[in-house]
Amino acid sequence: MKILIKNSEEIKKIHKSCKLAAEVLEMIETYIKPGISTEEINIICHNYITKIQKAIPATLGYNGFPKSVCISKNDIVCHGISSKNDILKNGDIINIDVTILYNNYYGDTSKMFFVGNKISLKSKLLCLTAQKSLYKAINILKPGLRLYKIGQIIQKYVESKNFSVVKNYCGHGIGKNFHEDPQILHYNSYDYGITLKSGMIFTIEPMINIGNHNVYLTNDKWTVKTQDKTNSAQYEHTILINKSGSEILTIRKEENLFY
Repeated sequence: MKILIKNSEEIKKIHKSCKLAAEVLEMIETYIKPGISTEEINIICHNYITKIQKAIPATLGYNGFPKSVCISKNDIVCHGISSKNDILKNGDIINIDVTILYNNYYGDTSKMFFVGNKISLKSKLLCLTAQKSLYKAINILKPGLRLYKIGQIIQKYVESKNFSVVKNYCGHGIGKNFHEDPQILHYNSYDYGITLKSGMIFTIEPMINIGNHNVYLTNDKWTVKTQDKTNSAQYEHTILINKSGSEILTIRKEENLFY
């Protein structure tokens, strides 16, 4: 396992990519309404990234992925592929996952959106729990912390709210590569003795389900769904470990981080 420590020049470049990724999520908010197709959302994001930001949507063509952002609705856990036939309805919840490549460095972030005003209380709580579990993990980050503590705190909080943590997918180091070491697991598991060091950059992206944690890969070989058809939620940030703790590189204006 090779964990790359980033220097100040690299951190600056990754921070720029992360800022662009966060801006895409801020920009798309006003378009998330009943009646829009997921493909329209994908096109709006693509045009914004390529024409306004002059950046590259990193998922497009990545290992054959066909779209510029991942859009995962309701029981889709991650890697949802947009379609012009997939029309958003009042009461849907969707995750939009944006990865930007700019000046050869990556930035990666995602958040949940509510469609309309008829979101069930359970789905609202699911989304809030996913977001809070991410913040709770970010809160403890500092040099010297054992890596497993991230998954431990997420799992404990999520299960205290009677939701489950998806175990098949994880966060990851990021920089000049989309996915680098280490893997960031969102549940309590062995971490090979790894401790956090200043200059490490990685994503934390807990996926949590209303029902059990079991998921399956659909026939398109990308879309991951919950086995029991219950809703799933995910929030993701790219984080820098610095000397005093950590910094969220993909922070959005709407986030009040006094959690």
